Amino acid sequence: MRKVWMIMLVAALSACSSTGEVAPTAAVQAGGAPGAPKNVATGLAVPWAIAFLPGGDALVTERDTARLLRVSPSGRVSEVAKIDGVRPEGEGGLMGVAVKDSQIFLYYTAEQDNRIVRYRLTDGGIADPRVIVRGIPKGGIHDGGRLAFGPDGYLYATTGETGDPGLAQKRDSLAGKILRMTVDGAPAPGNPFGTLVYSYGHRNVQGLAWDRSGRLYASEFGANTYDEVNLIKPGANYGWPEVEGRGNDPRYVNPILTWPTSEASPSGMAYWDGSLWVGALRGARLWQIPLSGEGAAGRPVAHFTDQYGRLRAVTAAPGGALWVGTSNKDGRGSPRPGDDRILSVTSP
Repeated sequence: MRKVWMIMLVAALSACSSTGEVAPTAAVQAGGAPGAPKNVATGLAVPWAIAFLPGGDALVTERDTARLLRVSPSGRVSEVAKIDGVRPEGEGGLMGVAVKDSQIFLYYTAEQDNRIVRYRLTDGGIADPRVIVRGIPKGGIHDGGRLAFGPDGYLYATTGETGDPGLAQKRDSLAGKILRMTVDGAPAPGNPFGTLVYSYGHRNVQGLAWDRSGRLYASEFGANTYDEVNLIKPGANYGWPEVEGRGNDPRYVNPILTWPTSEASPSGMAYWDGSLWVGALRGARLWQIPLSGEGAAGRPVAHFTDQYGRLRAVTAAPGGALWVGTSNKDGRGSPRPGDDRILSVTSP
């Protein structure tokens, strides 16, 4: 049985600095450091997302090759399919993957847009593709791409503003948003505006995670100063491009945590053993953010800094570990022997 790390609450700290950086709202302490990562699979090419099948194998997307892979806990890698219609370009390509029963959902960049497509998993691969959301704006940068099912059973998707900041504030645009939908791509019941839009004012969200209480968190790329972790509320406006980091403007929701952009460029995120775990691209480290029982962020702790390069995919595995994917072949990293790889990280 994995060790559950202790989280201790001590005296409250200042919520922000004079420069807008968000300090932890409470001194929530992380437990011991995770164990040394072990290779699950090597020789991959920009593994963007990881989602586990009921039997324990994982589906892994490769952004630039458009391959959907199946990876077993023992490290066996097989190609499920090369996805038709994917047009990798810039930060776009084959990105998010989510699983619900025998249904597979993929987020990818097509010729004219970003879209979400549902497939049926078969013994020999995937079949019966159906586009459930089309018309998500695409760009050379900021294509979002994360897919995840929430504890409410609905599918959530993150989109970027494609380098056009004004789209994030337009509620009738699908860019710069977190979307919430049924498995058929319809707006989920209870969505705040009666559309797919769940929250807005985002620059480029690439991580989603829910804690034990069902609170939703998102990791978001900043521009020049602050990357963010936000606690997501339905209908809330997170401020981009009017605010980067903490703005203390009642029209916008402040992040619960920020980093300098040199330390993060946060991508995939998972909730595991009482903390949020965030893969840092530019920061080349795995961030641990302990959470209090009320959802307050403690002081973040960096693990494996510069040991594995750029980290993008982070997913909690069924067996009590984290699977973490590197992204050193994405044109911005320096590939090392064996890259790209998927690592397994366990409790100490």
